[in-house]
Amino acid sequence: MFTVYPAIDLRGGKCVRLRQGDYDRESVYGDDPVEMAKRWEREGAEWLHLVDLDGARTGDPVNLSIIEETVRAI
Repeated sequence: MFTVYPAIDLRGGKCVRLRQGDYDRESVYGDDPVEMAKRWEREGAEWLHLVDLDGARTGDPVNLSIIEETVRAI
């Protein structure tokens, strides 16, 4: 048995996926990370992996307020 951890990757305040980690090849999956987290929760997720891609790139937290808002909402 294993646990699946859904992830929300944040870049520019949006939910994205990078193709092979390339910041120039991203797909936007949603404009509202809080709503995306609520969706995962409705679908039964017990855990959520939030990634600040902007922060990973700069070395400083960039999307911290969005992460805090998301945690409070779910």
